[in-house]
Amino acid sequence: MKAPLYLAATLALVFTTALATPLHAAEGDKVRALVNGKPITQEMLDVYRAQRARRSHQGHGHEIDEQTALQELINVELMLQDAERKKLDQRPEVKRELDWHRRGVLVSLGMREYLEQNPVTEADLKAAYEKRKAAHPGKEYKARHILVKSEEEAKAIIAELEKGADFAELAKRKSTGPTGKNGGDLGWFSPDQMVPEFGTAVQKLKKGEFSRAPVKTQFGWHVILLEDMREVPPPDFESLKPELQARLQNARIDAFLKGLRDKAKIEIK
Repeated sequence: MKAPLYLAATLALVFTTALATPLHAAEGDKVRALVNGKPITQEMLDVYRAQRARRSHQGHGHEIDEQTALQELINVELMLQDAERKKLDQRPEVKRELDWHRRGVLVSLGMREYLEQNPVTEADLKAAYEKRKAAHPGKEYKARHILVKSEEEAKAIIAELEKGADFAELAKRKSTGPTGKNGGDLGWFSPDQMVPEFGTAVQKLKKGEFSRAPVKTQFGWHVILLEDMREVPPPDFESLKPELQARLQNARIDAFLKGLRDKAKIEIK
């Protein structure tokens, strides 16, 4: 009972995928059904099953059986032919939407082909990993902070701490930051997770020490207490590989787009 609703929702997916993957009845491509003379091929069936599994977040190996998929594709073809008979594809708003689908498919295909012609190699990934590993701080810090609006307020808080005031209690009473209610607790973090001024200041502190001078950032003035620190090894190559792959591919696409922009005449109205 749910199949027709599913098909209606995925019709665009199926046929825009068809534009990205050649789905015409090529020579030797087995025709599995004819719907009013229009062929449904084995390739269309294979792509549809894979896309349907991906759409349902099940992935490869969880495709529906071929007969079910074939019946669904027949239903899709029937709905498509009915829509074309009614000339729905000639409506201006439909033409615009189809044009956007076409643009999306062609852009996706263009990027995919560019990356296939300019692949990220294993050597590229290992070089990126070594660069990331060299920049790894090697330590994580556990700290608290008190955030206030002015340097004078921060200096007054430092004076109270020097007299023996409890850092967490002062944070609860005086910090304007969201961690104030938790005594300024920031938990464990690496310096590069913080704004540069804060990360640099934390690394200069000794365990159990608070900053003797206010630390200014874009958020205001901070007083920082370093509670603990620990050594942290860099993540291994395999765990970072997907992220590195994505970053390097994005960099390639950025370079590709820059080349297109450099050759183009662009006028912004």
